[in-house]
Amino acid sequence: MDIKFDNKIPIYIQIMDLIKKDIIKGKSKEGDQLPSVRELSSDLKVNPNTIQRSLRELEREGLAYTQRGKGRFVTEDKEEIKKLKNEVAKEHIESFIKGMKQIGFNSKDIIKMVKDNIEKEEN
Repeated sequence: MDIKFDNKIPIYIQIMDLIKKDIIKGKSKEGDQLPSVRELSSDLKVNPNTIQRSLRELEREGLAYTQRGKGRFVTEDKEEIKKLKNEVAKEHIESFIKGMKQIGFNSKDIIKMVKDNIEKEEN
């Protein structure tokens, strides 16, 4: 993998976000084994301690768990994954609305543009 990290955001958070996106998209499903620290470190060209921190934080958030001697796995809690998906969607929507308002659109205009674009995509 050739990932370009943003210098403004801690790398461990960016790695967490990559893993979360894989979970949300279903690339990593409930109960799937996550790549090892060594694998991720090699693939992403990141210090293993940074990878370890990312995975520990995912566990703390309830999105992963460790099985001693077997590795780390994606949570099997479908509600936790649904909650993650909704939180990420909310963040995207809030960012989009804020950006649109910063360039001069009001709520009514934003809703119309979104509706028009969805209808365009469906046709």
